[in-house]
Parts: sequence; C-alpha cells; structure tokens
Amino acid sequence: MSKNLQPIRGTRDLFGAEIRQQAEVINKATSVMSGYGYHPISTPIFEESEVFFRTLGDTSDIVTKETYTFNDREKTSITLRPELTASMVRALISNGMTQTLPQKFYAVGPVFRHERPQKCRYRQFTQIDCEYFGAKHPLTDVETIKLGADIITKLGLQDVVTLELNSLGDKESRAAYNNNLVNFLQRYEKDLSPESQARLAKNPMRILDSKDENDRRLITGAPSMKDCYNQHSADYWKDVLAGLDAMELKYQINDGLVRGLDYYCHTVFEFTTSQLGSQGTVLAGGRFDGLSEMMGGPRIESIGFAAGLERLSELQQALAITPPATPFAYIIAVGEELLTPAMKISTQLRAQGLVIHQDFSDNLGKSLRKANSMNAAVCLILGQDELQHNVIKVKNMVTGYEEIAKISEVRTLLSSMMGV
Repeated sequence: MSKNLQPIRGTRDLFGAEIRQQAEVINKATSVMSGYGYHPISTPIFEESEVFFRTLGDTSDIVTKETYTFNDREKTSITLRPELTASMVRALISNGMTQTLPQKFYAVGPVFRHERPQKCRYRQFTQIDCEYFGAKHPLTDVETIKLGADIITKLGLQDVVTLELNSLGDKESRAAYNNNLVNFLQRYEKDLSPESQARLAKNPMRILDSKDENDRRLITGAPSMKDCYNQHSADYWKDVLAGLDAMELKYQINDGLVRGLDYYCHTVFEFTTSQLGSQGTVLAGGRFDGLSEMMGGPRIESIGFAAGLERLSELQQALAITPPATPFAYIIAVGEELLTPAMKISTQLRAQGLVIHQDFSDNLGKSLRKANSMNAAVCLILGQDELQHNVIKVKNMVTGYEEIAKISEVRTLLSSMMGV
C-alpha cells in the first residue's frame, strides 16, 4: 500500500478564507502602489543562476544555503527565484528600459528559499515587491518609505508596526566603516562563529546580521556607521530625515540595521512588529544604486522594498482584520425534473452578478441543512407549483422568513436581502 502523499515540508495548501485574506492584502497593496504611479511587472519564477549568484554574493545565506538550484536539460544552471529585485533589474536591462528612466514597477509572486520552516516562514512564500528605478533625490527615499507606511495603514496594521531605519552612507563611507568594523572584529576573530569568521574577510557587514548568540554579544560594542559618513552621506541622511519629519512619519533610528550586500547604500528601512514572534519584519527595503551595474547594465540609482504576503496576512488575522465572505444564494430543485429549470435560473442570476450555488440532491431537508452549514445567505426553492406559476420560494437563512417572488423580480429581492 502506497503512502499518503503530503505537501513538501515548508509548503502548504491554501483554501477559501485564507486565499480571500491574501487576495485582500494584494488588492489593497497594489491599489496604493498604483496610486504612486507604479506599474505591474511579471518575471519568470526561475532564472539563470547567475542572476542571483552574481547579485546576492557567495557569502549570503541565500546563496550558500537556501537556493533551489538545478541543471536543466540543456545543462544550464537554473535557480528558482529567492527574491524579486534581481529579476526585476534583469528585466529592466534585457528589455532595453534603462534608457527611459525613471521606471516604477511592482510585482507580486512566489519566491523560494530552503529555510527551516516555522511560523510565518515557508520555503515557498509570496512577496509584494516595489522598485523605483532612476530615483536620484533623497526625497525619493522619503516617498518610498511613505508608500510602505501607506500600505501598512491601508491594511489596518499601523498601531502594531514600527518603522526602523538607518543610513549606510555612500560607497566611500561604507568602505571606511568596513575598515573600522574589521579592525574591531579581528580582536574577537577566534571567538566568532565559523560563518562569521568566513565573512570577516569577504563581507564583514554580514556579521552584523548574525543570529549566533555569541556573535550578537561580541558585536554589541561595534563601531557606529554614522561616525564614518563623509559630508555627502551626512547631508543625504539629514535630507531624508527632514523629509520624513515633514511627512509626519514616526520612526526609530536603528544603528544595527544594515544590509550586507555591497550594492546597498544610504537609506535602509524595515517595518517590524512584535506580534509574529521571531519573524517580526513585515516589510523591508533600501537604496541599491549599484545593483544594475553589477548585473551588466548602467549605474541606476534605485530604491524599493519587499513585503511578505503571508506575514501581512497573518498579522491581520491576529488583529481580527478579516475580509467578509461574499454572500451567496443556494438554489434547490425539489425533484430531478426541476434541476434543469433551476440551472437556467442560476445562470440568469449569475449573469446579473450574484453568486449562486446549485444543489443537485433530491432531498429537500438534506439540502437545506447543507445550505445552512455552508452559511448561505438565502435559499431559493423551486418546486413544480412554483415553476408553473413562474415564481420561486425565497428563504432568508438568517431570519427564517420565507416569501414567494416572481422569477423576473428575484434579482432585486436578493440584492436587498444579501446586501449586494
């Protein structure tokens, strides 16, 4: 006897209520992004591995541990996308759009990482990604953060989410900070975790993201990024903060908030919550002026963010923010010979914008119980007498009230009873 097939660890099946919840998040988020002048883009869920390996770096956890990478039949190394930004930059370059900047795009779709599954962290999950290519002014950082804040507010999460931000400075400031950080960490090199020891030579800022408890203790006294800002970086940061203040956005400066990848610069930010345990980041972004150049395109000043759909949805559910189910009517034919006439009525009502579920049972009592268990708002009951007189019985499943309506007028009656 064969075993029961189960979903792959870290993946899951979704059904009606949860799908509706996520769809509501997507609809609200995309409506906000559209209001800021962003346009939708869709990229393949897999790319040549170089798209991600070149951009994420060989010291990142994503590349070293988490990618789903394989050779296809042409022996090309393929990777299921672990994030959307690199794919969007690749699309910008390969479609010849780098000469028509600025470009503002958003994407929604599945991404794949072989992580240890836990609450709100899956191996297949969905990102809402928003990227502003050709964003040169400090106020574009402010606008992007405000866009993220507006999405959070639109979803009703503003009271349980905190905006944290920091500045990495420009390339020169970042290089100076890396030198300071290396000098500091070399004193503790033997005490660092093996991963952090490997990163010390290649990507020391990644050590600041370490989850190892001993690493976290050692970096408590690490030098501050702000001490390494040159004048341009200091002025840029000052302008961003002034813009956020002008927009009356509340924020917390977090000196420990960094990005280990070299193409990030200046502003980085995260919207975090304490409501989801260890998976507290629900939306994160930053400026990445060097990414396009790293991928073979021109230098393009850019900023954007990604939000985890599952985390936003889970946070809404934790706050009892759930979209109402669409009310529907349940039509019952009393007798086999009335199934086709009932189907004609169902078809007519669906064409008029109503949601109709038709029952194909020949047991009225059983059908009514089924309608009740499915939370039908209304039952439509078609018997032989009703058909002869071109009417139908309408039963309000909440109040139990019944009345007879002409079939030609039932749409109006259902609209008032169902509120649609």
